[in-house]
Amino acid sequence: MKTPVVHGIHHITAFSGDVNENIHFYTEVLGLRMVKKSVNQDAPDVYHLFFADSEGNPGTDLTFFPFPNVSKMKDGFGLVSEVGFAIPDESFDYWLKRLQEYNVQDVVEGARFDERVITFTDPHGLKLALSTIKSEKDISIWEKSSVPAEHQLRGFHTVRLKLHTPEPTQQLLTEIMGFRHVSDDLTWMRYESGEGGSGTFVELAAFPDEPQGRWGLGGVHHVAWRMKDVETELALRKKIQEVGLQPSPKIDRFWFESVYFQEPNGVVFELATDGPGFGRDEDMDKLGEQLILPPWLEDRRQEIEASLPEITVTLPK
Repeated sequence: MKTPVVHGIHHITAFSGDVNENIHFYTEVLGLRMVKKSVNQDAPDVYHLFFADSEGNPGTDLTFFPFPNVSKMKDGFGLVSEVGFAIPDESFDYWLKRLQEYNVQDVVEGARFDERVITFTDPHGLKLALSTIKSEKDISIWEKSSVPAEHQLRGFHTVRLKLHTPEPTQQLLTEIMGFRHVSDDLTWMRYESGEGGSGTFVELAAFPDEPQGRWGLGGVHHVAWRMKDVETELALRKKIQEVGLQPSPKIDRFWFESVYFQEPNGVVFELATDGPGFGRDEDMDKLGEQLILPPWLEDRRQEIEASLPEITVTLPK
């Protein structure tokens, strides 16, 4: 049996508002590719949109459920508080200027963990960060991006979790999921997984005086962790179950296999396999152009399409 260990961030899924505002921001402003246009498999009258590098590689993929009438998230512990992307060290000034020119909200420059960082929010309140990295990462550059190749986002860097009591989560990460403590920066503690480095980090901090947070507009639904294959995923699921947590059965998401559970402070984690990937049902050069439904929803296509809002944003082809 393979060692059941996480090897980085797979994807992160959040709630957005208006679907066209969401698509415009992530494709035009941040220069990501919409690699899959599908639906929430548990609520198929809602889109599920995937923004990533040009091939939708694990570790680059921020996804959204656009709920135009959803209540705003309630900040507090038990939630992902920020999604962090990596940028080349020499791209810091480019991104600072770009975000300001697009009148992006709450743009602030600073430093964390000896990295320069720009924090900001998307149009619906999701907190984002761009952190500089000095070494190159293995992502797929999108030649049709609105952002020049040398400045494009280099996938995820880290994800921040607001916790009430960090110790049980630290124990889960290090003793069960294979994370290692890296360093501390003020109140934040950084852990890495797999081979380490950008894209494998999670950062924790204690917020015992805050109320419990609640999902909503501008918030994250879950963070998914990379698993090499189903065998590894099921081995880790077994260990999670043995420590008293309640993981879901393995669920076929068609592009990957998933297991969901809540870590001890309430943040929803997913274990997601690296494959089969988004090329399973679309040509790679046409990703994101058509509404793609998993096979078990295809017979409801007419009903589903009629329930979805119109997308009017023009995407590069």
